[in-house]
Amino acid sequence: MPRPNGLARAALRFKPSAFAGTLVALALAAMIVAACGILLETGVRAEVPPQRYAHATVVAAADQQARTGHGDDGDHQPVPDRARLDASLVAAAATAPGARTAVADVGFPVRGPHGTPRTAHNWSSTAFTGERLTTGRAPRAGEAVLSHGTVGSRITLTTPDGTRTAYRVSGIAPAPHPALWLADTDAVRHSGHPGRVDAVVVLPRPGVPTATLKAQVARALGHRAQVHTGTDRGAVEDPSLAQARELLTGLGGSFGGVATLVAVFTAAGTVALGVGQRAREFALLRAIGTTPRQIRRTVATEALLVAPLAGAAGCLPGIALAHWWLGRLRDKGAVPDAVHLSVSWIPLVTAMGTVLLTALCAGWLAARRGARVKPGQALGEASVERLRVGWIRTPLGLAAVAGGCVFAGLAASQSGEDAADAALGIVFLFMLAVALLGPLVARACAALFGLPLRGGGAPATLAAANSRTNARRLASAITPIVLAMAFASVLVFLQTSEDKATADQQRAGVTADHVVTADRGLAPDAVRRARRTPGVTAAVGLLRTSVLVPVSGALETASAQGVDGSVRDLSAVQDLDVRHGRLSLKPGEIAVDEGLARDAGVRIGGRLRLRLPDGTKAAPVVVATYGRGLGLSQLTMGRDGLATHVTSAFDTELWTRGGTPSDLAPLGTVLDRDGWTAARSLDRELNAWANAVMAAVLGGFATVAAGNTLVMTVLARRGELGVLRLVGSTRRQVLRMVHWEALLVVLAGIALGSGIALATLVPMVKGLTGQAPYVPPAVYGTFAGGIVVLGLTAVTVPARAALRRETLER
Repeated sequence: MPRPNGLARAALRFKPSAFAGTLVALALAAMIVAACGILLETGVRAEVPPQRYAHATVVAAADQQARTGHGDDGDHQPVPDRARLDASLVAAAATAPGARTAVADVGFPVRGPHGTPRTAHNWSSTAFTGERLTTGRAPRAGEAVLSHGTVGSRITLTTPDGTRTAYRVSGIAPAPHPALWLADTDAVRHSGHPGRVDAVVVLPRPGVPTATLKAQVARALGHRAQVHTGTDRGAVEDPSLAQARELLTGLGGSFGGVATLVAVFTAAGTVALGVGQRAREFALLRAIGTTPRQIRRTVATEALLVAPLAGAAGCLPGIALAHWWLGRLRDKGAVPDAVHLSVSWIPLVTAMGTVLLTALCAGWLAARRGARVKPGQALGEASVERLRVGWIRTPLGLAAVAGGCVFAGLAASQSGEDAADAALGIVFLFMLAVALLGPLVARACAALFGLPLRGGGAPATLAAANSRTNARRLASAITPIVLAMAFASVLVFLQTSEDKATADQQRAGVTADHVVTADRGLAPDAVRRARRTPGVTAAVGLLRTSVLVPVSGALETASAQGVDGSVRDLSAVQDLDVRHGRLSLKPGEIAVDEGLARDAGVRIGGRLRLRLPDGTKAAPVVVATYGRGLGLSQLTMGRDGLATHVTSAFDTELWTRGGTPSDLAPLGTVLDRDGWTAARSLDRELNAWANAVMAAVLGGFATVAAGNTLVMTVLARRGELGVLRLVGSTRRQVLRMVHWEALLVVLAGIALGSGIALATLVPMVKGLTGQAPYVPPAVYGTFAGGIVVLGLTAVTVPARAALRRETLER
């Protein structure tokens, strides 16, 4: 590693402004890399302290991941609902040599008198939760223990399996939340998933270490269950932790990879610009005998001095950004409140190493030509920019263009997720092409956009000429603008396109007059009562959940609705736009959205091999395909096929044709079509917010980098601006020339970025929704207008300062 030399220290000491832009760009890159790395580490280390299982030594539970292969091979996704164990494993766990007892844990929602929601558990679970009777005795069959009540009274409970049973209160056990306990046999039978339990808790014999008991229980249960101790028990208690880990690792890994590439590209361009602006300085050094090795060593030393400082300056804002990001995810319910930010040295050192490597590589490449040229030619090379064809960059750039075109054609010929995956390659390859072919692209943009300027007076003509003869400087400013426009447009307009397609399908597909909802689910007899309501001609209950469908070898989440009613009633309240086959709600049959069926490779009469909400494998026969799955539900089947595979089997919604809100009000919250559509749009708020934040992070970073680059280019031209004043140009004429140049840069960047975004969005949105992209003019205008304002401001402020200084010196 080169040691700092006097020339590098002198350059930083006496010309700090020359390195200010580089410092800003590297600090922003470090901030992005650090924030994404911290989120990734948080996802890997995320844990929830156990509460219900706090005193449970060993907890055996089902694998909460659905897997397509064996072991760690193949794809795996968290199951949408809780996966459960067969009740027979309680006895198997009790056979472990160190086990004192094995206790099943069963929990499920019930409705008490007057529809009051409660949580029911089996009484044996108090062996590890610690509740104790203050009055009465433990429940037997047909009895219940309440957290508050009167011993000897009778209560009627509505359980998920649809039964209404009168229970005698046998005892009182105070608890912090309304709860009740049933005999173990009653709890398992009425839980809605008979024969299965949430988990098995194993308590040790005296003197048996936890690690020993864990190994013994694992041997007793084999591959039928996963055994947890320590903080892992919290993940069993709160299955949402798996989704949170998936979200955070995906956000920090996938988005972090994209953000890191953008940050590195942008920062490298800024470093290269800073080194390139010192070509005259290096030429003078070469002319007085400085060797190429000394030039390269100087640039490397400057990077070693600036990059660590920039990395340190960017890490603290990166931690703050990650903290804010995680806080918003917690507020929106995507991450449990107990998950805290994990900040270690790993992402911070990675961020600093990334910016250091970026500065070293970019500086070495930019200084290579100046260090290699002969001393006699150095000043001539530095006086006029010459556009040369790079024998490495140019072929790679052309290959990236060809690859982008191939991916565009591939995406246009695909559909669904395949089209979306192929379309992602378009934006990366075209952005890589812009970065590699920057000077050539800039020269072409200057020639094209400079044509209108030639008739716009002396300042405009001079701006066009400057742009043509300084293509490398122009490319350094255009590239971050292209990045900002392309990535922000893809992220935001993908969401607006999906939202519009969803709204269109909902507007056409919802034919119900009223939709009744309830926070904890509807009563089991809600459909029957609605049908007897005056004026109601059709009523169906819907149990909404999600399932996992194999698409191209990976498991994808798909929305599903279990219908409690007839096909005729369903057709009266929903127009699914059936394309092929006939709707059927018989057991073992399913109707599938046409796009999902195409992605999954199934047709009418074939079997869709899916995973139900609790991970159970199923293969129903596809009897129909329809076109409005995005707005309504991607899968439609009979309610009984889903009810025993969800935690709460109470219907989520009740759709009716006819009736009045006042007559339906006793059943729950009554919404009309517009109210239901608005409520559903709130469910998509998290995705919209996530895309907006990612667009703001990427687009904002690239936009600030573009402004920083423009400021650097103007500051480096103070001598040129002074010469223009000396030959008679007025301050106003010089400023107008600078404004025209900035306008050419931002318009070229906006046009290129918009073209890349459009080439990406058309096949992606076509494959996902079957429609063309929807670009709200106001949003696009805001993007473009913001970039124009930033570009003009970024050149006006330093240009005015340079002209004011030149006037004072004169």
